[in-house]
Amino acid sequence: MSEQTTNIISKVWGMCGPLRDDGVSYGDYLEQLTYLIFLKMSDEYVKPPYKRQTGIPAGCSWADMCDLKGTELEEKYKTILETLGEQGGTLGKIFKGATNKINNAAILYRIVQMIDRENWVSMSTDVKGEIYEGLLQKNAEDIKSGAGQYFTPRPLIQAMVECVRPEPMKTIADPCCGSGGFLLAAQSYLADPQHYNLDREAKEFLKKDAFRGWEIVPTTFKMSLMNLYLHNIGDLYGKVPITLGDALLTDPGERFDYVLTNPPFGKKSALTFTNEEGEQEEEDLVYNRQDFWTTSSNKQLNFIQHINTLLKPTGKAAVVVPDNVLFEGGAGETIRKKLLETCDLHTILRLPTGIFYKPGVKANVIFFDKRPASPERQTKEIWFYDLRTNMHFTLKQHPMTFADLQDFIQCYNPENRFERQETWSEENPEGRWRRFSVEDILARDKTSLDIFWIKDKSLADLDNLPAPEELAQDIMENLQSAMNEFSELLNALQSK
Repeated sequence: MSEQTTNIISKVWGMCGPLRDDGVSYGDYLEQLTYLIFLKMSDEYVKPPYKRQTGIPAGCSWADMCDLKGTELEEKYKTILETLGEQGGTLGKIFKGATNKINNAAILYRIVQMIDRENWVSMSTDVKGEIYEGLLQKNAEDIKSGAGQYFTPRPLIQAMVECVRPEPMKTIADPCCGSGGFLLAAQSYLADPQHYNLDREAKEFLKKDAFRGWEIVPTTFKMSLMNLYLHNIGDLYGKVPITLGDALLTDPGERFDYVLTNPPFGKKSALTFTNEEGEQEEEDLVYNRQDFWTTSSNKQLNFIQHINTLLKPTGKAAVVVPDNVLFEGGAGETIRKKLLETCDLHTILRLPTGIFYKPGVKANVIFFDKRPASPERQTKEIWFYDLRTNMHFTLKQHPMTFADLQDFIQCYNPENRFERQETWSEENPEGRWRRFSVEDILARDKTSLDIFWIKDKSLADLDNLPAPEELAQDIMENLQSAMNEFSELLNALQSK
């Protein structure tokens, strides 16, 4: 990391404390920071050598506010946000409903001056990305804000992209894109000269046509639009790469080469309505879509079916799913069987606990390639990598890093996944990489993919127990997971 990057990040972070003391959350600071950087970058683009038309209306530019102080600055900033929210295209979508959350005029002035001193356009996207990703992570750690719902650990995203290896001039979608983490990681991979030397056409495609996302939460939708714009994806006049709304409601009709995603945690989809007595009630939301294999109110299972629809006949997907998708009966079994028949479900990464901001989450990554229609079953074998058994991570003291995923990437063998070697054997029962034939899977109860084989040392070896804090963490994760299941069961019983 360069000295310039370190200095800027230090300044941006330095504002966090005073703002938090003033009641401004990380999420609100992030939102305001991106509004202001957006305005500063637009101002830079207007000047030589760029001389762009940015679409910012007269009286709403950075130059109109950057020298103001106190009430004057607050009033001008408020007017600019309101005016920009009334514009068309990407600009209006980014600023729709925007308000100033920084009520301390002195702090607002300091932030404006801090941004004014830097040239943001000439700054690499890595620098802007470092600032943005750092604040996103802080926001996700602030569990009260609920931001953890859309934050996937960056090392995991990077590993998924490294395995899928997206190619230039191909399309990449995320039907629940949050702040755009998967799309940005794919862009970073494609733009890296170590992977590809992109010509002008490929660079233009990467900027304007490669990426597509959907996001259901309005504030997160705006965050993703700004995040993509700051990373040079899309422009103010072209089509908007992200759609606000529930991706599951309908087949968009578009098909993609890759889908990389982490659908939101929580199994049920529900609609809240007011009954005749004026009380709030919830009703399970079932998506009756002709392109789905089966109907279910389970959000995760619906996303699997939706992703299958989004893929081109030769498309590839990497999807984070909770454990229940691997073993649940009924609709879950139907979907697993269909996936094995119509796609090549070739790899499952069993993720460790303690890596997500929602406690008790037990998740996996499933990798599958869609295949053209055929009477023949497309999955022949599934390779499992167990990164969970005897692995202990925590968000703060021992977070999972990209280095922790290197062995999996090596075993996955992205260069040619048809030349893989098991690390498990009768002689090496601790091997984490193991192959199962599709016949083995189909013979299991409910076609369950919930498979482990390594002995849990905390249960098997009483003389070599993990550290007390690791045991406590495991117990907490298991209790939280059980509580989540009981809570969903209780809600289901009460709604009947």
